[in-house]
Amino acid sequence: MINFPIAKINLGLNVVEKRPDGYHNLQTVFYPVPIKDALEVQVMNEAFPSDYDCDLKVTNITIEGDEQRNLVVRAYQLLKQDFPTLPRIHTHLWKGIPTQAGMGGGSSDCAYMLLLLNQQFRLGLTNEQLIQYAAKLGADCAFFILSRPCYAEGIGEKLQPIDLSLSGYYIAVVRPDIPVPTKEAFSRIHPHYPAQNCRETVKQPIETWRDTLINDFEESVFALHPEIGDIKQQLYDMGATYAAMSGSGSALFGLFKEQPDSLSQAFPNMFTFSSIL
Repeated sequence: MINFPIAKINLGLNVVEKRPDGYHNLQTVFYPVPIKDALEVQVMNEAFPSDYDCDLKVTNITIEGDEQRNLVVRAYQLLKQDFPTLPRIHTHLWKGIPTQAGMGGGSSDCAYMLLLLNQQFRLGLTNEQLIQYAAKLGADCAFFILSRPCYAEGIGEKLQPIDLSLSGYYIAVVRPDIPVPTKEAFSRIHPHYPAQNCRETVKQPIETWRDTLINDFEESVFALHPEIGDIKQQLYDMGATYAAMSGSGSALFGLFKEQPDSLSQAFPNMFTFSSIL
C-alpha cells in the first residue's frame, strides 16, 4: 500500500513562552502544500533475514543518520507497542519534500505512516487517537493526520481546524542549500506574545499580511544568513502578495495572484516549486 505525505507552510509563527520541559509554546497557522513524498509499505516475508521488524529504504533525497531512528520507523515501533500482531514490514520512502526546510517533511512522513498502518492492517484507530500517537513523535506531526488548515498552540499539537482557503493563489517555494538546525533557530528566540494572534490575522485580506503576519524566526535566521532574507525580498520583487519563511527555515514561500515565471532561473542551484493552491 502507498500514500503521499504532503508538506506544510506556517502562516505566522510566534514563539510565545518557554515551557518548564525546555520546549516552547507556539501560536501558528498550518496550511497544507502539495509538495509530496511517497511512502510504501509491504509485508516482509517470514523467511526474510532482517534484524529489524521495520526496515527502511530512502530514495531521491539522502537522509543522514540511523534509519531505525527515522520518524517513519519510530511511528511503526510506537504502534507495535500497542498492536504486537503488526507484521514485519519493508518500507520505501521516496523524498520529494526538501529536508531541513521548515516544511514538515519528516513529521508528515511519520504521520502518514500512522495513517497507512492503520488503514492497511485495520487497526481501527480514530483520527483523535492517531493525533495522540503523532504528538508523541514530534511537535507538528499531529497536523498531518488532518492535513487541513489548522490553528495550532502548545508545541504544535493542540489543533483547531479553521475555515481558510488560499484557493486560486499560486505558491512559490524556494529552499536554498543552507540548513538551519532547529536547535540553533530556537536558541536565538526571545519568547513573547504578538500584538495580534495569527488566527485573527489570517482572516484579514492577504494584501495586509506583509506587515502583520510575522514568523518570529526570521529576525535571528536572517541575521545569521542574510542570503535567506534576500530570497524573501526577491519573492516580493517578483510580485508576491505575501512572502515568509516557513517554520524555522530555510525554505521561503511566496503567494502570488498569477503564476510566477522562471522560478528556477531566478533561484539557480536551489530547490524550487510552484503550483496553484
